[in-house]
Formats: sequence, C-alpha cells, structure tokens
Amino acid sequence: MDVSQYLDMFLDETKEHIQNLNDQIMRLEDDPENADTINEIFRAAHTLKGMAGTMGFKRMQTLTHDMENVFSEVRSGNLKVQPMIIDTLFSCVDALEEYTQNIQDTSDEGTNDNEDLIQKLGECLKLNEAKPQKKEAPAVQEAKEEKEDRDEKAKDEPKWASVAVNDDLIRKISQARANGKECYWLNVKIQEKCLLKAARAFLVVRTVGERGEIIASSPEMPDIENEKFEWDFTLIVTSSASLQELVKAAENISEIEIVTGGPFDPNASKPAKKKTKRTTKKKEASEANASETNALGQVAATQKSTEQTTLQKAQEPQKPQEPQKAQNLQEPKEEGKEAAPAQTDEAQAEKKVVMTAKHAGGKTIRVDIEKLDELMNLVSELIIAKNSIVSATQGSIATQKGLKDNVEYLERVTSNLHESVMKARMVPIETVTNKFPRMIRDISKKLDKKMELYMTGEDTELDRTVVEELGDPLMHLLRNSADHGLEEENVRIRRGKNPVGSIFLNARQVGNSVVIEVRDDGNGIDVEAIKRKALERGVITPEAAELMTDKELIDLLFLPSFSTAKQVTDVSGRGVGLDVVKSKIESLSGEVEVSTALGEGSCFTIRLPMTLAIIKTLMVRVGNEKYAIPLASIQSIESIESKDIKSIQNKEVMNQRGDVIPLVRLYEVLEVEDARNPEGEMTTVIIRKGDRRAALVIDELIGQLEIVIKPLGKYIKQCKYISGATILGDGEVALILDANALI
Repeated sequence: MDVSQYLDMFLDETKEHIQNLNDQIMRLEDDPENADTINEIFRAAHTLKGMAGTMGFKRMQTLTHDMENVFSEVRSGNLKVQPMIIDTLFSCVDALEEYTQNIQDTSDEGTNDNEDLIQKLGECLKLNEAKPQKKEAPAVQEAKEEKEDRDEKAKDEPKWASVAVNDDLIRKISQARANGKECYWLNVKIQEKCLLKAARAFLVVRTVGERGEIIASSPEMPDIENEKFEWDFTLIVTSSASLQELVKAAENISEIEIVTGGPFDPNASKPAKKKTKRTTKKKEASEANASETNALGQVAATQKSTEQTTLQKAQEPQKPQEPQKAQNLQEPKEEGKEAAPAQTDEAQAEKKVVMTAKHAGGKTIRVDIEKLDELMNLVSELIIAKNSIVSATQGSIATQKGLKDNVEYLERVTSNLHESVMKARMVPIETVTNKFPRMIRDISKKLDKKMELYMTGEDTELDRTVVEELGDPLMHLLRNSADHGLEEENVRIRRGKNPVGSIFLNARQVGNSVVIEVRDDGNGIDVEAIKRKALERGVITPEAAELMTDKELIDLLFLPSFSTAKQVTDVSGRGVGLDVVKSKIESLSGEVEVSTALGEGSCFTIRLPMTLAIIKTLMVRVGNEKYAIPLASIQSIESIESKDIKSIQNKEVMNQRGDVIPLVRLYEVLEVEDARNPEGEMTTVIIRKGDRRAALVIDELIGQLEIVIKPLGKYIKQCKYISGATILGDGEVALILDANALI
C-alpha cells in the first residue's frame, strides 16, 4: 500500500509528539512519581511506534518500541525513574528528531540504527529495583472476576440495547424503509491486541458508511473517535445492501475479532431471532503489514476528526479531471442536521487545514502556508481594488453619493477580511519557545552551571512567517546568556547571589508590535572589555574610544565576528558574535537593543511587527516619486525653516524642543530631483528606532494609506533604503522606505 501521500501529515504529527515527549520528560525529571506524566510519555511513544511502522520507518519504530518497554515497566511500578533513564530518554528524543529531519529532507530515515541507545534502554530495564507487592495479586484477581461478570451479563442483553431510541431515529428508519432500504444493527468487537482502537473503528465506520447510512451508534460517534469505548461498539445502519454484505465488509478489516448483526426493530424489547454471526479467523500478519494498516487507520482517523474545519482553497479554474469515486463516511445526524458529505481519497491526501485537539479545553489550527499565501494574495488584490475606487472618488465627476457608499462598504469588508486573515496567520510564539527549556537543561549539564529558564507571554501571537524565522536568534541569545552571562556557582555565592542563575524569556504585545526580552541575572556586559577588544582588533581608534558612550561601545558587539569570549565554545556563538541576531531581526523589519549593568545582568530587547504582509503607512512625495513610510516608525511631523538648520561635525541637524535630531534629505539619499523651494518652509517626518531619531525632509505629505507589501523580486538588487514596494490605486508603484536603514 502506498503511504507516501501521508508523509506530510506524518511529519506534522511526529514533530508534535516529539515536542510532547520533550515537555513530559522535563516534567518527569522534576516529579518522577507523577503517574499522569508517565502515562502521557507512554502514549506518545506508543503512538509514534505505530505511525513509524505504518510508514515503513523500521529504525524509528524499533527505537520507540524499546522506549515504550521502559515506560511499560515504569507504569507497572516495576521500575523507578532514575537520572540514567531521564538522560537516555532525552538522547532517544534527539535521535527521533534526527530521523524526522532525515525523512523531511530525503523521505528516508537514514542508516543510523542507534544501537548504543537501544543498548542503554536495555540497561535501564535492568535497574529493576521496585518489586511488585504481593497484596496487588488479589486486587488484580478481583478486577478480572468483575470483568468476567460484566461480560457474562453483556451476553444476556441485546447488543443494541444501549442505543438511544427516539422519535428522530424512528422517523429516519421509516423514511429508509419507504425508500426500499432495510435497517440493521451491527456490533463490532476489536481484538484486544489492537494498538489503535479509534483507527480500527474509523475504518469500520467508513467501510460500512460506503454501503449505507449510519443513523445511530453506541457509544456516540465522537466517543468512538476519541477511543472512549471498551473493545466493541454498535452501529445502526440503513442500507439497500444485505446484512451479510455489511458484516463481511466490516470483518475484512484487520484486527477485528468478531462482527455480529441482525435486523433492527426499535419497538422490540429484544433482537430479532434472525441473526448473522461471523467470526474472523485470520492468521496474524507480519509486523510490517499489521503496522501499515494500523497507522493508515490512525492517519485517517486524524483526518476524519478534523475535516469539519476545512478551508476551501481559492484558486483559478483548472482543467477538468476525471470523476473520482467518493467514499462516504456518514456520521450519526443530530436533530435538524444533515450528515457530513464524504471526502474522496484524493481529497484526504491533499494538504488542508487540520484542526486537532491539543488539550481538553482548546484547539489549534495547522494550516498549509501555501493556502494562506494564496488567500493573502486575494486579500491584497481586494485592497488594491479598494484603493482604485478611492482614487476614482477623488475626481470631480465621480463624487456621487452611491459610489461613495459603495467605497465605504468595500472598505469595511476589506478591513474585516484583512483582520480575519491576519488572525488565521497568527500563531503563538510558544511554537518556537517550547523547545528552549530542554535546551537550557542540556546546557546546564554541559557547562556544569545551575540555571533555570522562566518564560512568560508564550501565548503572544505573531505572523507565522515571522515566528518561523525567530527561533535561531532567540536560541543564540539564550545560549549567550547561559554561557557568557551567568557566572560560575562559586562566583555567584561570593557575590551574594542565588547559586542557581536565572534566565528570563518574556514576550508581550505593544500596539502593533511584539516585544521579546531575553534577560539574565548574571555578570552583565563589561564595557571596558569591549573597548579593549575593539582597540586590539583595530575596530576603533584610541581617540574615538575616548569619545564613545557605553551604548555605542555595546553596539560593537553586533559587528561581524566580534566577541569578547576568551575561549570559543560550541554552546553560545562559536565566535560568530551577535551580528547574525541583528541581521535576522532587521530582515524581519525589527530591531534589537541591549541594556546592561555590570554585576547585575543584561537584557536584549527585540521589537518586531506583528505582520509583514499589510501595513499602515504615511504616503509622501519626494521630487516626482511617491514613497511610503511605515506608521510604526514615525514619531511626529514637523515644519522648520531653512535658517533653523544647523551643522554639527559636517552633518545637518535640527532642534526639536531642545533635542538635536540629524537631518536626512531624502532627495539626496534616493537620488531624485528636488522639487521643493530651497528657501521655503521644509516639512520633515521624525522617525524613531529605539533611542535614535532622524528627520526625513520631504516635498509633500499625501496622507495615510493601508498598503500591501510586495517584494522587489529576485531580478532587482535590493536597495539599502528600500524594504519593498506597493501598488497604488492609480496603478502607480510606490517604494516603501526602510526607516531602520535611514537612521
């Protein structure tokens, strides 16, 4: 069976389970006796084993199987959680990540068998020190006897007795019989060795649903999907097929122990005498075949539980395709609702929006980025159309009330659509930060430093394109704090500090931006050490060093390959410095600042826009060209006289209520013709980047406009002062100024 169509879904699910393993093992290290954590780790390893077996990744399957064996012993109380077990499990998780990365890059898990890890897992099993207590034997025996009593009672009552019979069910049966169909009950029992009951149940429901309509079930369908049943469940089906056909179809699914059925009469107190009973007697398949059907069922179950939240893909008309055979999966219909339509095999294999239960109380949406980009392009075109109408209304003829009303309506619609799309694109930054506790734990052991990571604001949301690029800069800053920032334990004790160092990762939303802080209570940045290093490397002259402020000296840390570390390690920068952090953040239209106090600690502050797709700007004219300046960068707009311009160190400046601000004449920077009267009043736009400001001299203010950012394209060399372009309502192209580069 070809399972390659499920590869993308397999990778998404695997990454979630691996991250869950990381989180749960961290909790287990702090609380080794927590039964819930132990069960969660066991379930995650168990699920990964089934998925890997389905896809044919035997090395991953073998490793997770041995992990499952260890936790099976821990769950039963035969094995105590010890540091060796924790370290081994973390190494196993790293190996699973390596397998996953290989699969993502090459569609193959690689050739590393990880025999050393498998051997360590075997050694963990030999640490068996907690023997089962004898008093547990009577309890186990009593539980078995209770189960036998329940099974014996269950034989005496109808299999469909627990199905809720109501007026709606009777009405559906009457309608089916009026259309020449019959109504049957089917009881399906799954083999107790089955790993994924919900997957088996889904395949049965889908198969039976192709041959009829499922109008009721016991337990209800959501409970079946969530595996909230023992080993059997009952379906009420209306179908034109015979009972034998339905039973045979259900029993042909692997790991089904027995299928029974008969005509269903809602008015009877016991099942009709006519009954068909077929027991599946199949030889146990090989491990590969069994795991293949098993995992396919799991993937299908995931798709089934989520297909109610499918986003229709907006696209251009395509060439007609051959009809596809629909596989109808009918769920029990609630009163007043129709059954959900079927999904074809091809449709199930497509990338689509998948909503999966993350926790009992919340849900998360995983969306194919290509579909979001396509939807964003549609919104972009809509906004461009809005701008065209706005431009048309400014004429002397097209000022009719009806046209203006339509423009106002269009503006409301596009604003709401824009907001909805932005929310769909937003993801919490915890998708990046959730891997950092494990990283700090490993660094603590490697450097032999005691440290703790405290995180707040993980639910702060950013555009997913920004979040995806944020991982490496944050990781570098955290490593830098752990390696260079925090002192050794004896030094901290001598300074009267807590022996355990603290690193803080805080995120919060401020207006249309997100502020992320990476702070530590370590040694802080030694400004004098930076000065000595800069003089040693010839970065600055002795004369310049005497005039530089502490902030200017700290900014030298962001120069390429500049580092004050006495010894290069593989933990923090490997001698690379912070230039990679700055370049990455600025490529996201953000900025990074540093504040420090020697002996108290340092704080790196990152400011990022919430989205890079659609922004509000101030449109200005310089010469004969129109330019857009992001509103987030603008502090104020000022008018000055030419005589008020002064010169300091051969640079023009202006005085704004006691503050000296450098002057930037845009027509010189952008090399365009100056259309302004040199002796007249000048209009300036004051922009800010952290503590620095600049006054941009423009020719004319046009007004505020919400614009769509378009890249310049790979054939146009990126200009230092231009961050992109946009299309205006009249079809003219306006360039977007990069305020960070102009300051």
